[in-house]
Amino acid sequence: MSPLLFNLYLHYTFDDWMRRHFPSVPFVRYADDGLLHCTSEMEAVFLQESIGKRLRECNLDLHPKKTKIVYCRDANRRGHSHTTQFDFLGFCFRGRLAKSKVGKYFNSFSPAINKSAVIDIQQQMREWNLARWTNAELEDIGEKVNASLRGWWNYYGAFYPSALKRVFSHLNEILVKWVVRKYKRFKGSKCKARKWLRGLSERETSALYHWQLGVLPAVER
Repeated sequence: MSPLLFNLYLHYTFDDWMRRHFPSVPFVRYADDGLLHCTSEMEAVFLQESIGKRLRECNLDLHPKKTKIVYCRDANRRGHSHTTQFDFLGFCFRGRLAKSKVGKYFNSFSPAINKSAVIDIQQQMREWNLARWTNAELEDIGEKVNASLRGWWNYYGAFYPSALKRVFSHLNEILVKWVVRKYKRFKGSKCKARKWLRGLSERETSALYHWQLGVLPAVER
C-alpha cells in the first residue's frame, strides 16, 4: 500500500473513529505515529484497549514497543510513574527546567530535540568532511552548510532552542580542525586555532548561520 493510500486508510480507520467515539480526547497523528492526551491513567488504559480492538477489526495492530502510557510529570503533576517521557517526530517530551515570565524557575513538560535527531545531525556534519576543505574559504563553507543549519533551526529550534545550540557547537569543533589543517601556523595547537576562530566568528558573524544565533567557538577565559 502506498503512503498516500495508507494515510487515507488510517484517516477513516482511526481519525474519524476517534472523533466519533471519543470527541473530548485531544489527539494528533502523523503517518502511523500518534499521541492522545488523557486526563487519567484509567482513561488511558481504556483508550489503549479500545484502540487496539478497533485496529484489529481493521487488520492492524498497535506497535508493541512504541505504544505506551506516559505520565507527563511537571510542576502541576507531581506523581510518580516508570514512564515519564516519550519521543515524537524528532523531539523528546519530558520534564525540563523552565523560567516563568516573572523570573521563577519551574518544571515544565516540554519538547526538545531528541537523541536520535542529534546523532543524525552530527553525522551529517561529519559527512561534510569540512576539516579537509583546506582550499576552501569561509564563504565556501557557508554556502555548503547554511541551508541545512537554517532548516534544522526552523524545525528543532522551535522548542527549547538551547538544546539545539549545543548540537551546533559540534560544528565549531569541526571548524577548529579545518583551521589547523588550513593554516600551518596553527599546526599542533587547537587552542590557538580555537582562539583565532573565535575572533573570526566575532568579525564575520554573518558568514555562518549558527554564528548568527550566537553559537560561537568556545575559548578558555
